[in-house]
Amino acid sequence: MPNTAIAPQDLARFSRALPFWLSLGLIPLTWICAFVGGWSIALLPIVTWFLFSLLDAVLGLNLDNADLEASEDDLFWYRLVTLIWVPAQALTVFGLILYVPYAEHLGTAERVFLFMGVGVVTGTIGINYSHELMHQKNNLERWWADILLAMVLYSHFRSEHLLVHHRYVATPRDPVTARYNEGFHRFYPRVLKQSLVSAFRAEAQMLARKDLPWTDRRNPFFRYWALQSGFLLLALILGGMTGLILFLVQAGVAIWQLELVNYIEHYGLTRKHLGDGKYEHVQPRHSWNAAHRASNWLLINLQRHSDHHYKPDRRFPVLQTYGTDQAPQLPYGYPVMTMAAMVPPLFKRIMNPRVRNWREMYYPEITDWHDYNKRRTPMPR
Repeated sequence: MPNTAIAPQDLARFSRALPFWLSLGLIPLTWICAFVGGWSIALLPIVTWFLFSLLDAVLGLNLDNADLEASEDDLFWYRLVTLIWVPAQALTVFGLILYVPYAEHLGTAERVFLFMGVGVVTGTIGINYSHELMHQKNNLERWWADILLAMVLYSHFRSEHLLVHHRYVATPRDPVTARYNEGFHRFYPRVLKQSLVSAFRAEAQMLARKDLPWTDRRNPFFRYWALQSGFLLLALILGGMTGLILFLVQAGVAIWQLELVNYIEHYGLTRKHLGDGKYEHVQPRHSWNAAHRASNWLLINLQRHSDHHYKPDRRFPVLQTYGTDQAPQLPYGYPVMTMAAMVPPLFKRIMNPRVRNWREMYYPEITDWHDYNKRRTPMPR
């Protein structure tokens, strides 16, 4: 008979990756909320925002760094969770759209609040996993990223993130970099408009460099529009107008969740302008780093954002963390910081002194930041 025993090294690889599989527990929890209704609907934001904040306080920081020479075998179980999530999310979102409008035990308010909770999940986990997948080179993972983003009607995020954000992060040409003293409720409408425009412009410019019009079939916006239209139609077919409205509710909350994260990741940070529209190279100091153990499990090391921008091709298991001498540190993990961001005076009270300390530490030669920021190259209109 064949030997089916799991090799010790394979078991060790799986056990190391297992904490990052915690997010999959949100799928059955979502269904439980739908079946039970009532107070249980509050469990989705409670778990993602508050439980992981509590776990961060209990488990503390993880300052260990993985081996950068890890093989594909070492990374298999880490990659698998991001691939499994895509069909799991699709079945959950559209399964609920088929079920919820006809569930007699759920009132109108319960249905809306349930799909707001679903939006917290598709925004916190789904968009984050799409972010990991879009950075990979193989077509399957990039397609999976497009499917996740289309499910929240934010497909252009891939173009904006890869072609604009990574190139212009911490400069005025990046819509997603929150300016110093800019409250989230001013940032949010600005970034909704500017990121869509900058993403479309970036793709059109890439085609123009090949002497092709923006209407060329290779423009990924046609794929984005087709996928989004397909999901809207599917929601309408499965759940009628109620299903379509609930789909739009989860998409809106997911986008809100994403932009809260975008807001805190680079708030107030600035790359030095070298003249002639050029900026210094991106360094770990141009993103806020967070080493909080539990929320990094939930967010597959997204909080090691300093290393992600420094080395964008690294998969999430091998992202490195940095000390205070190399990268600015958030005082709390993303769950706490995104909740604080929704209260601008509180967020500024926490973060503005840290931004000022960062300026003094890395750019002591710049004494008038107001004048300096006015003179830098703005984002093209």
